[in-house]
Amino acid sequence: VRFGVGVPHPRSYGALPRVLGEYVRRRGVVSLEAAIARMTSKPAARLGLRDRGTVRDGAFADLAVFDARTIDGPATYDAPHQYAVGVRYLVVNGALVIDDGALTAARPGRTLRRETTVAVRERRVPGRSTRR
Repeated sequence: VRFGVGVPHPRSYGALPRVLGEYVRRRGVVSLEAAIARMTSKPAARLGLRDRGTVRDGAFADLAVFDARTIDGPATYDAPHQYAVGVRYLVVNGALVIDDGALTAARPGRTLRRETTVAVRERRVPGRSTRR
């Protein structure tokens, strides 16, 4: 969906910042650390993406720098075309995509393919699909 076109679901814009604003900051039902893990390292591990989801040598440089006091996903059903707020910098595959709160022309994202690992293979149950 292009920005400003159609009537997309509001979580098309800033689903993860919304979690940080609503459930971490306002409601306090999950810690910032737990929310970040649920958005990064946990799904990467579950999908077998070994070089994603953690900050370490050799991993892809996907980093978000945000203000925990202001981050949010303000999009609503009535006004869905609203970018997240509170994100200062966003680095994807080592390229700066948001610089001091403003979008850059960089579009380094790519489709990720699941890597079959021992951990993924061990979760399989014979006769049962691994798709969920």
